[in-house]
Amino acid sequence: MSATVAPPAISTFERRRAELLAQRRRATLLYGTILLACLLVSAWVAELSPARLADGIPRFGEYFAQTIPQLRWNHLFDGVKQEGSIAYWFYRLDEWSLLLLETANIAAFATLSGTVIAFFLAFLAARNVAPRPWLAGAVRRLLEACRTVPEIVYALIFVWAFGVGPLAGILAIALHTIGACGKLFAEVIENTELGAADGVKCAGGSWVQQMRFGILPQIAPNLLSYAILRFEINVRGASVIGFVGAGGIGQELYAVIAQNYYEEISAIVVLIIVAVSLIDLSSERLRRRLTEGGRA
Repeated sequence: MSATVAPPAISTFERRRAELLAQRRRATLLYGTILLACLLVSAWVAELSPARLADGIPRFGEYFAQTIPQLRWNHLFDGVKQEGSIAYWFYRLDEWSLLLLETANIAAFATLSGTVIAFFLAFLAARNVAPRPWLAGAVRRLLEACRTVPEIVYALIFVWAFGVGPLAGILAIALHTIGACGKLFAEVIENTELGAADGVKCAGGSWVQQMRFGILPQIAPNLLSYAILRFEINVRGASVIGFVGAGGIGQELYAVIAQNYYEEISAIVVLIIVAVSLIDLSSERLRRRLTEGGRA
């Protein structure tokens, strides 16, 4: 009996499988065509063409070649007054180091203040724990507004309002950090089990106590991990917003680019790369320890 039933069942399965594969191929072709059309339209709007790329790449190479220092092996480790030495290349290392420290301080203070504000807003933005549904929607729109505008645009506004200097950079990065971290923190809260918070509620605890004793212990390692990751991003952002006068090493980099001091450009870029890499490595190690500690 099973032998007579098996062939029709197998044929039905194979037919259904072929139909599903055909639907998948048609969907892939359709979405691939739409994606290709969007890319072509984007390239046309951006005036991107192979001819322009071919013309621009050699000029980029020429500019990059001008920034390479003229180091000489026989004078490589000589003093700051000897041309061709590393010390001559980094002849303003003390000033640039202070500007790098200022950049790191801008990022650190902005990250700290931004994440603290984002921490409190996240509990209001998380749909599963917000006191009112409409409040969660309103706070989410606020967070979207904070992170939608690029940091450099905020920096331009704050430079106009408060003048040139680190304060504009701190405010710009902090405002963007509120939006970015607030969204991440809210998503962490929404993925948290509410059993402990419900227990605190049943024991007569207020909403604040539910968040403090029922939710926060579960999410603290993830929040710290995201905050440290944001600090890494903000260090790079603090280097860029200096271009509009918001302080830090970026302001000095813009000045030497404007004056075509080619070797100083490469020296500052190398220092930024080294500093950001060291901060990233240290932050990544700390973030990994926090994550592993939270899982343990």
